[in-house]
Amino acid sequence: MNLATIEAAAMPHRLFVSGAFHPARADATPEGIRTLVLLSPAEPGFWPHVSAAPEFADAAPDPLDRWSSRVIGELAEAFGARALFPFGGPPWQPFFSWALRSGEAFRSPVSLLVHHRMGLWASYRGALALREALALPSPRQSPCEGCPAPCRTACPVAALGPGGYALEACHTYLDTPAGADCLSFGCGTRRACPLSAAYGRLAGQSAWHMRQFHQ
Repeated sequence: MNLATIEAAAMPHRLFVSGAFHPARADATPEGIRTLVLLSPAEPGFWPHVSAAPEFADAAPDPLDRWSSRVIGELAEAFGARALFPFGGPPWQPFFSWALRSGEAFRSPVSLLVHHRMGLWASYRGALALREALALPSPRQSPCEGCPAPCRTACPVAALGPGGYALEACHTYLDTPAGADCLSFGCGTRRACPLSAAYGRLAGQSAWHMRQFHQ
């Protein structure tokens, strides 16, 4: 087994291996885990695939999380792994720290995770915790190096910056007519990242997430 084998199994579900690392004690992974493999939406094509799943056809809450639990749970069973998720807490799994440990995601100038492929749309549907020590790729260089960082000035209310996230300022802005752009197409700061623009995420997916966020 290797990362390519896992990615080949994940791709029919429109997921890809977005990072992996060999945990240390401080990483708060389950006992005996030697490789943690992160799984993220593979764009373009993730949203049409997942929104057609049975979880989106009923009236039960959290369809995306239920889809993730089912699909990644099945992948975990196939590989003899344990499935871990960024939802369902408390306690919450430290996916932000795990993403940084993978060497494929970095803290951006606006504090959000930035991924070399997903840009500021970086998100994680789950992880596979394996007892095998798989070979890992070399760490990447942060995509923010040499970038003019349009993300720094993209938010009209400066809700995102080096100091963190001003949640109330964001929600207040979304309640204004000007906030309709973010509600319809996703966070303007995330969209400002050049890598985000190239990722292929659909506006409909971003609008769905914004509805869940701004309730």
